[in-house]
Amino acid sequence: MSLDDLYRRVIMDHYQQPRNRGRIEDGAVTVDLNNPTCGDRISVQMRVKDDTIKEAKFLGEGCSISLASASMMTEAVKGLSVDQALQLVDLFSRMMQGEDVDTEEFPLEDIEALQGVAKFPARIKCATLAWKALEKGAKGPTDDR
Repeated sequence: MSLDDLYRRVIMDHYQQPRNRGRIEDGAVTVDLNNPTCGDRISVQMRVKDDTIKEAKFLGEGCSISLASASMMTEAVKGLSVDQALQLVDLFSRMMQGEDVDTEEFPLEDIEALQGVAKFPARIKCATLAWKALEKGAKGPTDDR
């Protein structure tokens, strides 16, 4: 099996069996974004306490890359400080722009599977949509932070 095949399987696994899909009841930061060029819509929620992301979930409709990326992102940021999560957003964004990044810095190895998306500029917005929502929510006001 080639590396590309393995990456496709990882993406499809997160798409077909998304982690953290759902809603957080009460006290969550919520950011809704959409990608009008392809119709992807995502709602990312996170509960931040003591400057740490205690919980992250998402709901949305879209392509396999968009939803798999949201699943991976919510897994990766749980337990991180807000600053660490923002650093992760920056790292992921640079990877999507085709920069060489140290994928060892990702707390979830599955994220590396999205590296090939950089070869398809039209799909970069799909992969980064949930990450942009996380960034917007992390930079916005939160209770208990």
